[in-house]
This record gives sequence, structure tokens and C-alpha cells, in this order.
Amino acid sequence: MFRYFFVLVLAGVVFEFGATGIVADQGGDAIDADIVKHLDSLQPELIDINQDLWAFAEVGLEENRSSKRLVEVLKKAGFKVTEGVANMPTAFVAEYGAGAPVIGILAEYDALPELSQEVIGTRKPAAGRSTGHGCGHCALGTASIGAGLALKHIYDKYKLKGTIRIYGTPAEETLIGKVYMLLAGLFRDLDACLHWHPGTKNRTYFSASKACVSAKFTFSGIPAHASGSPDKGKSALDGVELMNVGANYMREHIKETSRVHYVITNGGGQPNVVPATSQVWYYVRANDHEDMEKHFDWLKDIADGAAKMSRTKVKMQIDTDCHELIPNAPLSKLVLKHLKKVGAPKFDKADHDLARQLQTSIRADFGLKEQKPLHDTIDEFPEKPYRDDGSTDVGDISWHVPTGGLSTACFAAGSPGHSWQNVAAVGSPIGHKGMMVAAKVLALSAAELLQSPAQLQAAHADFQQRMKGRSYTTLIPKGQRAPKSIR
Repeated sequence: MFRYFFVLVLAGVVFEFGATGIVADQGGDAIDADIVKHLDSLQPELIDINQDLWAFAEVGLEENRSSKRLVEVLKKAGFKVTEGVANMPTAFVAEYGAGAPVIGILAEYDALPELSQEVIGTRKPAAGRSTGHGCGHCALGTASIGAGLALKHIYDKYKLKGTIRIYGTPAEETLIGKVYMLLAGLFRDLDACLHWHPGTKNRTYFSASKACVSAKFTFSGIPAHASGSPDKGKSALDGVELMNVGANYMREHIKETSRVHYVITNGGGQPNVVPATSQVWYYVRANDHEDMEKHFDWLKDIADGAAKMSRTKVKMQIDTDCHELIPNAPLSKLVLKHLKKVGAPKFDKADHDLARQLQTSIRADFGLKEQKPLHDTIDEFPEKPYRDDGSTDVGDISWHVPTGGLSTACFAAGSPGHSWQNVAAVGSPIGHKGMMVAAKVLALSAAELLQSPAQLQAAHADFQQRMKGRSYTTLIPKGQRAPKSIR
């Protein structure tokens, strides 16, 4: 029998706005106004949480302090928390209530390497760390927790039924957390999923994304003196470089919407020793999983050829396999309805001044044409799903559960993803205001879904239609556990 569950994937944006009533099937405006009022009261605490995560800036699978910070808040509020799920120490599931429907909230909290930055408009790394929240996941995780706390508040006060479930999903930047949590069966009983992400615009996330496989190719050779006895050595680095050359020739013959990127994680120890071991880390992406698999098969052939040419051996390790996002119109429209009622974040002169300073470097480096410092309007519902050129492990959930979400303005208009400018913005009131808006919209949307079987039925029907002819497969070997570290 079809059960009504709802997953909220909150991507850490906090937007500030006044109390606004949002329609719910049974609680009406009283519940909606209470949600907003409660989140307004939590705003100082949520800002503190965001700033803590922003300062921790821990990369994927190493988010120990960030995960602990969120877990402590949830436990204090009365959630039952299970830590270390899916064999990942920084993953957790928090639950409150019982029975159906189940509302799930997805939280992310990992940062990125080489993006340390202070909250100022010019480039200045923060002292003591090299990492930074260039994707805004500090606000993402904070908004997730905030929405969960607001839902728990109205659940008790209005004696609602169902289960509130918050998922702490690590390592989104390397597309690991949700994939392995899914393979562990942690989303099996959900009926719907909402997600959002910090961005430069305010809009519903009626979107697709790119499938992506992450894999490391390790070449093994024979060391030797690079000058005294080069003929005795077999260079693993030669294997890596030959593979990369082949991959770059491959680019010409794949679809323009596909992507292939790599970094050499180990190129040898020093020039006068023929490298016995060398490794390259690849991402292969495409608009659909089937195309991605074809490109990846080709890349594996290239790796084998490179090993033969360099007289070395190669081993491959797949870290993760992420699917494209399947949009859901009913859920996306529901979120947009609440976003319009809440309104876009209201930025002040100080926010505009900081955004303009950040845009100065973006204009110089990328030729930015954007005139507005910050987007303070809401995009209308698109005629068809737009395409996000990035990848997200939310995609794998969307292959199993109806999924919808939104994006809110937490960064300067026109700011590129994974940039130091985003780190500065999300640690400032710009990010705080975006975070609060997202928390409220998602909490209000979840509250309506808790009380509206019709909304869940519509989302489920749309999901079934879009999944016709699709079958979920994964390149991850059966039984493989999540990696202990990604670097």
C-alpha cells in the first residue's frame, strides 16, 4: 500500500524574511505563521551554527566537528539520532515522531579544498586553514536543522501525525554520502523528497543534472635511477600521462553536454627516480547515466592502452556513481508556491556593497555582465525542466523517491560556483538571509505535505510517469563500503 512520506533535502541556505502565512491542508495559516515565528526566534542560534560550520570548513568524510555540531542540536531538541550510518562516521539519521507520513530533511555540511577566505570583498584567505565553503553547505546543513526544529515544534503543538526524519549526508562535493546511504536502504520508506541549494537566484529546482562517476586509476611500474639506469625502469607516471593524452583526444568525440575532468593525485616522489606508482582521479559526466557509462567504458579502454604502452599495470577504484536528477512537477510547484508567499530575501545596503565588491573580481576574471549585485526576485515556473551542468547525489534519491526543491540567493549575482567569492558571501548576512528563507520555505512545504495525501499522490503519479523505461543500476561493486577518505 502506498504510504505518504516526505523527504526534505535542505541544502544549507538561510533566508531572512518576515512572518508569512503558508497554506496547509489542516492547520491552515495558524500552523504556517507559527513555523515562521519559531524560525524567526531561532535565527540567532542558526546564524551561530552556520558560522561554526563555515569556520570548521571540513572536507568530505572528514566533517567531524560539523556533524557533531548538528547532531548535538538535534539531540537537545529531542530527536533520536543514529550516528555513523552506512559505514560513514560523519553520516547520521535523526528522527522524531512515528508512523506515516515520514518527512525527511537532507543536510549537507562539507567544504572544498583551496578556498579559504575571509568575509570581505577582496581575496584574503582566512588564517589557519586552506578550505572553504565555496558551495555554501554550511548554510545548507544549518537550514536543514532549522526546518527540522520548526517541524518538531508544530508537530508537538498541533499534535500532528507522522515522522520527521533528518538525514546528515556527508561528502556531497564528491557525490558519496547519499549514494552509499541509499545503497544501505536508508531512503527505502520515503514517498517524497525536497531539496535545495544555495545559489545566485531564487527559484524552484525544477531541474535535471548530470550523472557522474568518480574513479581513481593507479598505475604500477618499476623504480630505477632516472639517469643512471632509465632502461631498467617502467614509469607509472608515463602510464598516467598517456592515459590523460588519450582522454583529451576522446573529448572531441563525445557529446558536447558531457564532461571529463581529472587531477593527478600522485605523480611520483622526485625527478631522479622513475615513479613506481602514480595515480589519476577522474570524473566522467553526461546528461544521462547511460551515456556516462559509455564514456566511462571508453576511458577504461584508454587506461588499459596506456598501461600497455608504458609497460605498466593499472588498477581502477570506483569511489562513487551518481545519477542525474529526476525532476518532479507537483513538488516543484508546491515549493514555488511557498517561496512566493515567503518572498525573496531582503538585502540591505551593506549586503549590496559587499556583493558589488565581490563582483569586481568576477568582472575582471570572467567578464561578468550582470548589473544587479544580488537577485531579490523569484523566477517563474519554467516551461520545461532546466539543466544544471553540475552533479548532485540527490539525483540517486530522485530515482527512488519523488523529489523537488529550490535554490535561493546566497551569493552575489553572477558568482561562479566553487569560488572564494561564494565563501565570503555565505559567511556574511547575505548567506544568513538566504538560509532563513530556505529553512522557512522547506519547513512550510513539509508541513503541508504532512497533512495533504493529495499532494503526495500527485507527486507519486508524476514520479511513476517520469520513471517509465528507467532502471536504476550502479557501477559501484556490490557490497562495497563508502571510502574512509576521498583524498
